[in-house]
Amino acid sequence: MHPIALKLGSLSVHWYGVMVAMAFLVGLWAAGRRGMHAGIAAEKIVDMGPWLICGAIIGSRVLYVISYWQESFAGKPIGEIFMLWKGGLVYYGGLIGASLTCIAYLRLKKLPLWKVADILIPSLPLGCFFGRLGCFLNGCCYGRACDLPWAIRFPADNPQGSPTYPVHPTQLYDSLLNLCLYGFLAWLFRRRKFDGQVFGVYLVCYAVLRSLVEAFRGDYPEHQHYLGGWATPAHLVSILILVTGLVLLRVLPRLEPKRG
Repeated sequence: MHPIALKLGSLSVHWYGVMVAMAFLVGLWAAGRRGMHAGIAAEKIVDMGPWLICGAIIGSRVLYVISYWQESFAGKPIGEIFMLWKGGLVYYGGLIGASLTCIAYLRLKKLPLWKVADILIPSLPLGCFFGRLGCFLNGCCYGRACDLPWAIRFPADNPQGSPTYPVHPTQLYDSLLNLCLYGFLAWLFRRRKFDGQVFGVYLVCYAVLRSLVEAFRGDYPEHQHYLGGWATPAHLVSILILVTGLVLLRVLPRLEPKRG
């Protein structure tokens, strides 16, 4: 666990922030390359970057604050909400925030929604690969106790209050699975049969992937376990994301001839 990358005088640069920044930069670069193959200039994709970043950060932070209000923010100065460098971003909140921002931006610029969605979406699991490494270095999003050979321990003086007993490295599970998902979506992008197919497949695959990793998470408080104790908040959102993906994969092919 190494939360601080370097210090510049009194300023500490945190690995979590470095990894999140790298996730956005690499993701935008990869999306620009895909845009050229789809007939949309890379500059148009990159120009969306600042707006998507803002939408993703705001959405992910809002959902985190709502989810962990009692544990992390109740009774504390309001400024704690804005201390992003300490960690505390919920991925599904970022996905929702970035999606809404993207829809508004594309309507304003009159760009094709589902084609651009297919261009952008493989960059999300690529970004998650870096983002979850940031979680690992930060000590958040840790797993349940286990005695497996690859179990990890956090130091006793860690600032996140992570457990010092051996736990599942769920951050690494998530990171590696997202890298595999990125490779699959990049392959599918060149073979897609209709606009929106890659986006729909991502929603289905990520919902399954995330649900698997959530089964090993150990950082949720007791009152955030539902459906008999096995489901986390992310499990519940994953169900909605899975259904949305399946509906899109069913509906979008029927719209393709009309669009053509």
